[in-house]
Amino acid sequence: MSDGFEEQFDIASVLSDMDTELAVLESKQEKARQLKPDMMHNLLTGKIRLV
Repeated sequence: MSDGFEEQFDIASVLSDMDTELAVLESKQEKARQLKPDMMHNLLTGKIRLV
């Protein structure tokens, strides 16, 4: 590979890693959104107390 192609390959690799990390973070965010209503219900009904 010439230097230009190697640099493009490195950039593509970094962007791919960022896409993977973003997908993981979006998945965690969606799980938190799904848990939120149940957590709020438990807090508001007194089943769980924050200290």
